[in-house]
Amino acid sequence: MTCTSDRCSGPVTAGSSSTSRENRPGPSTSAGASRPPYATSRGCSVPSTTRPTPAPRGAPSGCGGAGRPTAPGTRPSRRGTRARNPSSYGPTRRTERCTRRCTRPGTAPTGWPSPWRRSPASQRRAETVDTTATPAPAHATGTGRVPGAPLGAEDRRRLLSGTHHDPHALLGAHPVPGGIAFRTLRPCARAVTLLTEEREVPLTDMGEGLFSGVLPLDSIPAYRLRVTYDGPGAVHEYEDPYRFLPALGELDLHLIGEGRHEELWKALGAHPMTHQGVSGTRFTVWAPNALGVRVCGDFSYWDGSAHPMRSLGATGVWELFVPGLGEGTLYKFDIARADGSHTLRADPMARRAEVPPNTASVVTRSSYRWGDDAWMTRRAERPVTRTPFSVYEVHLASWRPGLTYRQLAEQLTEYVTEAGFTHVEFMPVAEHPFSGSWGYQVTGFYAPTSRMGTPDDFRYLVDTLHQAGIGVILDWVPAHFPKDDWALAAFDGEHLYEPQDRRRAEHPDWGTLIFDYGRKEVRNFLVANASYWCEEFHVDGLRVDAVASMLYLDYSREDGQWAPNESGGRENLDAVAFLQEMNATVYRRNPGVVTIAEESTAWNGVTRATHHTGPDGFGGLGFGLKWNMGWSHDSLEYISRDPVYREYHHNEMTFSMVYAYSENYVLPLSHDEVVHGKQSLVSKMPGDWWQRRANHRAYLGFMWAHPGKQLLFMGQEFAQGGEWSQESGLDWGLLDPAYPARPDHHGVQLLVRDLNHHYRATPALWEQDTSPAGFSWIVTDAAQDNVLAFLRHAEDGSPLLAVCNFSPVVRRDYVLGVPEEPHAWREVLNTDAARYGGGDIRNADPLKPEQEVAHGRPARLRVTLPPLATVWLRPE
Repeated sequence: MTCTSDRCSGPVTAGSSSTSRENRPGPSTSAGASRPPYATSRGCSVPSTTRPTPAPRGAPSGCGGAGRPTAPGTRPSRRGTRARNPSSYGPTRRTERCTRRCTRPGTAPTGWPSPWRRSPASQRRAETVDTTATPAPAHATGTGRVPGAPLGAEDRRRLLSGTHHDPHALLGAHPVPGGIAFRTLRPCARAVTLLTEEREVPLTDMGEGLFSGVLPLDSIPAYRLRVTYDGPGAVHEYEDPYRFLPALGELDLHLIGEGRHEELWKALGAHPMTHQGVSGTRFTVWAPNALGVRVCGDFSYWDGSAHPMRSLGATGVWELFVPGLGEGTLYKFDIARADGSHTLRADPMARRAEVPPNTASVVTRSSYRWGDDAWMTRRAERPVTRTPFSVYEVHLASWRPGLTYRQLAEQLTEYVTEAGFTHVEFMPVAEHPFSGSWGYQVTGFYAPTSRMGTPDDFRYLVDTLHQAGIGVILDWVPAHFPKDDWALAAFDGEHLYEPQDRRRAEHPDWGTLIFDYGRKEVRNFLVANASYWCEEFHVDGLRVDAVASMLYLDYSREDGQWAPNESGGRENLDAVAFLQEMNATVYRRNPGVVTIAEESTAWNGVTRATHHTGPDGFGGLGFGLKWNMGWSHDSLEYISRDPVYREYHHNEMTFSMVYAYSENYVLPLSHDEVVHGKQSLVSKMPGDWWQRRANHRAYLGFMWAHPGKQLLFMGQEFAQGGEWSQESGLDWGLLDPAYPARPDHHGVQLLVRDLNHHYRATPALWEQDTSPAGFSWIVTDAAQDNVLAFLRHAEDGSPLLAVCNFSPVVRRDYVLGVPEEPHAWREVLNTDAARYGGGDIRNADPLKPEQEVAHGRPARLRVTLPPLATVWLRPE
């Protein structure tokens, strides 16, 4: 075989085969990527115009390709492999130099699998490194080069293998006896020249990509490096990354070490910046168990050899400032594990990621200018429990498939405004590799998914909604994360983000890993993440997913599969402390924000303040609202039954008021209710098509009148008959004017709009949602009639009367006990109205009560109840 590179003119042996363009990790052509000029000639392979797939696992991580590693102590030649003396690093022909560099020994393979996904032992064995001898410097006589500055054998070995904790102590410029020593690590370079204001000095090739020289200087001058590679025009100048002081401050490190850095996203990750007068990007990552960390990316052809990072003390943070890199640069961290193997990982703190299935992190910086100042100021004026709160739950990628964030900003905002909802709730938008998880298996906790645009595009979506008066709730998933071996699982070779105890580490239902809530750095990662979405993207609330799975150690586990807490109980005390800290931090830093718990058990005090201790001895979790999943379960069970059997299950509609004020509730009809064979809302209803729609409308009228806030999943507002599918999106064709049954679906859509507009205009429906003074029963025991009637009260006492007839018969002159005042009632909403697709049986004229006692009240009102309908009446 012959080398395909235009910088390798010699043959390549079978033991060091060249890498094809298809497998060579090359640079990305992403728009906006800022790379130093030397990146175009990096490595010993022709750069590809598009980013190919990474080299196969087990390939050397140097500038070579996919061939098998050269045995230690040997080098390839035209005739094959021959022994050599490790200390003889004299000049070689260019043809042999490039071939030797491309297959150099001393680099462990990258891409090793996570311990959660074990591979055969033969694939897990780290490559033996043999660099114990220090090469002698090349002679400078007659070449113009200065004497070299050799490294000790151990330092050299650790530097080249990517396991040195402080490469800045070896590379860069350092005072030594006789002057200043300059060292740089540039694998595959043919020559390196030191450039100062006064001179150009060729450095001595010390072998394996190391170049050095000692200049007789009294102090370290300002300097740059000129690097020459094989090939025409392959000469580039760049700043030395190892001449810079740390770009991360002592206060940041102290707060990270304490687990109390509330703006962690500003300290860790990749940040374009100007440091010591030079533009570049600061890379920082927390990897306390790593032997070494290197950063690699499209700027280095995914070879991290030239960019080892330094460890900043006992915090476990590694840092490197790389001049010349900016927005759009793709990168990952090459982490050396304790066993000497390497793993290539995406940045846990990345604020942007590649579009899946690609997995690299992307350097980004926001330039967005917000226009929602009025909304941000106004949202904190009243607590959410005393304001209208009607939520439209949306899966952004499938609402109208193919739209970008900016297109959604126009179309979704217009649609939600017309429908009258006060808020939208987005199913998770944090980056996730598998679309079928709907976003609930997150790998990029700080990065909005790139499927629909950039982080600033997502900001534009939120901003547009705010300017239209619509709040934004975000689904947030701190309960678990997937096992992908390029993400968080066993991140630095040890169980870092997950507990070491497998009984607490793995989630049995979802095949994912659970966060170690007892580790301060992990807790800090999550608490800061909650604040990040509120502060950087102006979201108005976080709906926290799967809280019950966090609170109980025995959640979905059999006896023997879980270990009790320190008190012998089943409560996860670390998770309790984490949720309390998260809520306290978010509310303190972000006035007007609400946190919402998806919690399906009877845990006491979910929405109680964290400093108020309950009867169980725990302080409250501190959430603002909690999903009332008991209400959803019971009421859906009732409404899905044939009316002839409903009288035997009447309690399923009334029981929710027994505990309605134990927490601050949201009544959710969420995505979970319309997938996996559960059918859409209208399809759950019994009867023929007319009766199904009538039941659907009556149920929504009952829901909007019941104490608690409302949440409705997309598609249910126009009675979509099919289950939701994230692949195909919603059945918008049902609303096409050419569709014969459009009036049936458009009628339900009009009802939801009117429910929302009446809801907003009626304080009795939201002002006292969490107070018993805001509700009173009129009829609870009319099980045979399938009738419910109750009053809602505003703070000023003004009422709304809601009556539900869940039987398919008309009930005329139905007697209801009412207060003596008011003297007349007017029907304001009737789900049987013709415009909604109903039979249009109405109470046309104002109804005047009779001064006779009924249902324990001083007056009685005679009302006509349409079949399968809900009626709202207000004082005339």
